[in-house]
Amino acid sequence: MRMAADRAETENLALQKPRPSRKSGWAHEKHGAMARHENAYRHKTRAFAFDDASQNEDDRALIYGLHAVGEALANPKRKILRLLATENALRRLDPGEGAKSKFSPEIVSPREIAQRLPADAVHQGVLLEALPLEPPMLEELEAQGVILALDQVTDPHNVGAILRSAAAFAVSAVIVPVRHSPAATGVLAKAASGALEHVPLVPVRNLAEALISLGERGFFRVGLDEGGDTTLDEVELKAPLLLALGAEGKGLRERVRQNCDVLARIDLPGKIKSINVSNAAAIALSTAARRTRNER
Repeated sequence: MRMAADRAETENLALQKPRPSRKSGWAHEKHGAMARHENAYRHKTRAFAFDDASQNEDDRALIYGLHAVGEALANPKRKILRLLATENALRRLDPGEGAKSKFSPEIVSPREIAQRLPADAVHQGVLLEALPLEPPMLEELEAQGVILALDQVTDPHNVGAILRSAAAFAVSAVIVPVRHSPAATGVLAKAASGALEHVPLVPVRNLAEALISLGERGFFRVGLDEGGDTTLDEVELKAPLLLALGAEGKGLRERVRQNCDVLARIDLPGKIKSINVSNAAAIALSTAARRTRNER
């Protein structure tokens, strides 16, 4: 009886103990960090908070490549921890005069950098360790211009390329779900080529709820869908505008689709009717830029 009682008490405690979150790709969510930051969660649309003292090696953002590192060093909001560079790369790195006082580089060999990164990483002789940027709350985004929402787009190359296009078209923010999104580090940062420093990634717990909230604030929500009843060119676009894109193959989830004001497809006159999500984002942003320019 005693053993049974002890086992029951242990099971009750296990039920009460916060379960570690599933790995979603976000660096600061690893090893149950989400649970550690739960008290700092100020609103259902804020995914996490940052505490410098609690950052360990697993929580650091690794940024490599000359463009990505140069933009990170020039960003006053980016907290730099360590910079590794070869002598040749350091001569080519140009973060701007205002940023040079932020770092003291460690001169290393290319091999030393490569040992800290995946085998296929093209680091160009430079690696930066930094704290992740603190994302704004959904409510802090101004109701103007264009924002993107990515529904379970998990490929870091695609998300990085989308961020790069977003920076080129002056997008205000890119909204992603906390789960099923890649880390804002490494491959994504390299593919973004510095865009992480200019376009905030805003993680939300529930993307459909985020669309509802933004709709209430006046955003016109357009879901990009191959099966849309109309083409994007035929939609009367207006700012503030939200463009929602889904993962390749899966597309937008049903509840996200339901909370869009219109579902539209990109007109593709050729034989192939499906394109990469990052290409779709670039085309949609170009269309939106032309059609909403006078409303910004």
